[in-house]
Amino acid sequence: MPSTHKKEKPWDTDDIDKWKIDKFAPEDNAGGTFLEESSFSTLFPKYREQYLRGSWPFITRSLEKQGIACTLDLVEGSMTVKTTRKTFDPAAILNARDLIKLLARSVPAPQAVKILEDEVACDVIKIRNLVRNKERFVKRRQRILGPNGSTLKALELLTECYILVQGNTVATMGPYKGLKTVRKIIEDTMANIHPIYAIKELMIKKELAKDPELANENWDRFLPNFKKRTLSKRRVPHNVTDKSKKVYTPFPPRQEKSKVDLQIESGEYFLGKHAKERKQREDREAKMKEKMEEKRKERIKEFVPPTENGDKKKRKREDGEGKEKKKRKSETEVDGAEAYARRKAMRF
Repeated sequence: MPSTHKKEKPWDTDDIDKWKIDKFAPEDNAGGTFLEESSFSTLFPKYREQYLRGSWPFITRSLEKQGIACTLDLVEGSMTVKTTRKTFDPAAILNARDLIKLLARSVPAPQAVKILEDEVACDVIKIRNLVRNKERFVKRRQRILGPNGSTLKALELLTECYILVQGNTVATMGPYKGLKTVRKIIEDTMANIHPIYAIKELMIKKELAKDPELANENWDRFLPNFKKRTLSKRRVPHNVTDKSKKVYTPFPPRQEKSKVDLQIESGEYFLGKHAKERKQREDREAKMKEKMEEKRKERIKEFVPPTENGDKKKRKREDGEGKEKKKRKSETEVDGAEAYARRKAMRF
């Protein structure tokens, strides 16, 4: 059979966006009404009751456009959505299920209703089981918000997603690509990786995406490489046990003496109560005396004069004085000899 995929397709032009999701209209439902009724229900916390009661007419009107019926049960504390004979979109009931799930997680009704659009998806990330310690969990959850919510706002702008941190979960809404990025950042934050690193990386990627020349190139050389800092500088582990080779002996090692055995050997076991107290007091005093003596020696060290080279200087000085004396003596001897010679010459 000849291949047909290489034939020319005049209807397939370059200006067609193949990834575009066309809106599903009632005319597209060729099958008519559904055979079975589908329904989903979810519980909501007590503190959401008053808000849901006030915003329920708005939610009902939004779901009626999709042909979905909804009920609010304040006695059981539950919300239910189900298909009707007017429902034409099979995916509408799944979007309605996500809607009540977001409403139960404290998402405002005007924002939660956007989930009914085809381009918007949602993800509820459970973060409590990622960190065991409660104090550590609270600190890392606060990192997602940042000071005055600045970190959260930056993540929303860069990922084009709506993020709400509530209790033990993080509710997100937006495109699929943004949801994937947000989930990774939040999981890394709970694993003690600060979200500021991801924000820097996303900012660089956003700037690189504007350049059409770099569209098909690898961006790794532009992205920052953050090295992990190890707090411990120790490389060699402590030797807890001596693993040196020992001579094998079939006999077990000798049993260590207990505290009672040592007291019996020293004779302390047989002493009375007062004698034991006296011995303990004497041992304590002996240790105190030793420590006092050590401290006294350390204090005395400060007053010990340093050794100087005074002997050598003294010898040098003595040597210099001796030479001068010899020189003077020789000079006086020469003067005396000259005077004697003159007197002798005058006689003759």
